[in-house]
Parts: sequence; structure tokens; C-alpha cells
Amino acid sequence: MYSIDEKDRIVLLEDIPQSSVGAPIPVVLSDELVTIVAFYLQDAPDVWDGTSVRIVSSETEGEPLALIRFSLCYASMFGPPNDEAFEGHPLANRGLRPYGAFVIENSSWIRRLEQMNSVHLHHKPERFWARKHYVLSFHDSTFECVADGYTIELHDSSIKQILPRMMELLDQSSNQISKES
Repeated sequence: MYSIDEKDRIVLLEDIPQSSVGAPIPVVLSDELVTIVAFYLQDAPDVWDGTSVRIVSSETEGEPLALIRFSLCYASMFGPPNDEAFEGHPLANRGLRPYGAFVIENSSWIRRLEQMNSVHLHHKPERFWARKHYVLSFHDSTFECVADGYTIELHDSSIKQILPRMMELLDQSSNQISKES
């Protein structure tokens, strides 16, 4: 984790759809350039009346899900805290909360990454100025990354069935970025 200071500011990302508050079952696929996160959305099927427990798994078909592709992903973390321990996150008292998507303006984490990189012979601090710190908070985990941007795809599928699409996005993105370099 990282330490914060008074500059960090939380902004809700309203274009990323609400993850399932019960079982989003997030999956992260990443290489050195791109990171893709898949998760189920908060959208109960029409046939479910809410009077019973609805169990989903990574193999449950026909579920609404999102693929978020983070481009030029410089760093990422996936793990704690879950929703019950979220108050332990360093940004919780700034408005970061479970079950949401956020960008952290004036991120201490990005500033720390830039500082760590400053020992590099060809360090260029301006490369860090455009990067953004994103947070996706789920039921049992939290994903954070520093990236240049993101795109969203919506699907009706299962987590298991969407894995080939995630791999395809990773390959396409990495090949495109490699050609541009």
C-alpha cells in the first residue's frame, strides 16, 4: 500500500457501471503495458424476485459483465481491503468507498512512483503527469492501477467464457502499442 497526504482527492467515475455488490468475481489479466479487469455487474435477471439467495460463479452464463481495459498500465495492485475492512484503506476517509469506481486526483501513489523513478538516467517527470490512479472497489477485494486511460466493454457472458476476449484485448493492445513505439 502507499501513504497519502493532503493533496489526494477522490472523484467518482460515473461511466464505469456498478459492479455486483454480492459476487462481482473480478478477474485481472495483465502484461507490462495493458491490464484488463472483468467483473459481473449489479443487474439482477428479470426472473429473480429477490426473495431467495441467488448464487453465481465464474461459470454462470448470461450474466451482465464489464471489461475495463487500462492502457499503458504502469503499476497495479489487487487484493485487500474487502468491503468489511474498507475503513483501513488510506483513502477511505477522503470518500473512497466499497462498490465503486474512482480516479484519484493528485495521487500520492503516482507522486511516489515518479520519485522512485527519478534515479533513472533518462527520467522524465512529465511522463507521470498525465497518468491517472484508478480504483475499482469490489465486495471481497480492491483493484488499483496507475494508467494512461481506460475503455469499457459490456457483455452478457460468464467470467469463464470472457477469458478469451480478455486475452484478445491484451494481445491487440500490446501489439498496437508496440507498433506505435
